Amino acid sequence: MIKTLILGVFAVVLTLGGCSSTPPAQQAPIAKDGGYYLDDGPEANPPANLDNIPDAVPREEPLHRYANRTYVVMGNTYTPQTKAGGYSKEGVASWYGRRFHGKKTASGERYDMYAMTAAHPTLPIPSYARVTALGSGQSVVVRINDRGPFHSKRIVDLSYAAAHKLGYIKQGSTRVRVESIDPDTYAARDAAAGQGVYLQLGAFSRPANAGQLLGRLARELDIDANLTRVVSDGALHRVQVGPYRSDEAAHADRERMRERLELNAVLVRRD
Repeated sequence: MIKTLILGVFAVVLTLGGCSSTPPAQQAPIAKDGGYYLDDGPEANPPANLDNIPDAVPREEPLHRYANRTYVVMGNTYTPQTKAGGYSKEGVASWYGRRFHGKKTASGERYDMYAMTAAHPTLPIPSYARVTALGSGQSVVVRINDRGPFHSKRIVDLSYAAAHKLGYIKQGSTRVRVESIDPDTYAARDAAAGQGVYLQLGAFSRPANAGQLLGRLARELDIDANLTRVVSDGALHRVQVGPYRSDEAAHADRERMRERLELNAVLVRRD
């Protein structure tokens, strides 16, 4: 795989590592308990703490020298992006597991099915994305370090751990929204956390319910995922939007949420 990348040749799918080596769809049915392959399920004794694996943390990284060149797989040409951010698409996500565990990815790194990573045909390598399950509203942040999937009806392949956290391991695939993350914007949001004006739309005892509300905000109000967050204190999971530059801006969004979603948001000020 690395030899192929060094030469800049992507013409044959079987030369690509990790998820990228997936053969045509008719040879790779989704299994009841796996991703692409009938034998690509979990290991016999997967780690017990998969729910506690932290999301990837977006940060500035230099682009891979070879993995972002235009390439061809199964007659289709792919031109990767070279800038983070600006990508949002809904479609089907699958996952890949032990069949590729330890093999080289398009980045040259070894695939770790228990890391929060993903394969994408065109997002920069490396880069970061938020993947939200449309059915549950739950989301994860993953690091893109591999190419694939090369199936017309799938837009991203998640690691086993990431798919587990979104709850679709057994069904093999699910509908998601993939949003690329600009590390600078993400860092600025985190730096602003704890200060500024926010709108709080709800507080839930179950994190899945908070995730569902986040998904509804993105679908029905087209709110940037970088402006939404769940603040957890162990017992409650509070859905907040912000920070806003002014009270007027927050009140404008508050009215929009009331009219379109029938939600009464509460203004929260953190100094």
